[in-house]
Amino acid sequence: MKKVFVAVGFLAVVLVSVVSFVFGRRYQQVGYIMEHEKDIAKEQPSPHNGVGMSTGYSFFTNAPGLKLTFRKRVLKIGSSIGYHLQKEDEIYYIVSGTGIMKMNNDSFAVKAGDGILTRPGSSHNLQQTGNDDLVVIINYLAK
Repeated sequence: MKKVFVAVGFLAVVLVSVVSFVFGRRYQQVGYIMEHEKDIAKEQPSPHNGVGMSTGYSFFTNAPGLKLTFRKRVLKIGSSIGYHLQKEDEIYYIVSGTGIMKMNNDSFAVKAGDGILTRPGSSHNLQQTGNDDLVVIINYLAK
């Protein structure tokens, strides 16, 4: 009988390991959800009719009741997020690379470590510059 319990326990551990491996690090436990960017990456045109291609990572889109949007965006060399009107507070955090942000009638350089809060009623875009991709985290309240 003891051998049966050990065998069943071992099989359960193997099954959980296989399921975790197959589905990557995207799983939900009580009290948290963890996703890995490799599982959610999408190559797509840059947002808001921007120029070029980008890679978007929309974390936690299937989390029930989450009222926050959390995205990573990689703007490839020469690409940009198109100029658009901001309807809610939105935060851009520059992870790496360099760019130029146009905010209403002003333009300014951005680099790793910069955080930019765009307020409702303002218009902006973000253009990648330099020799490296521009990596940004974008955060705002979900609609």
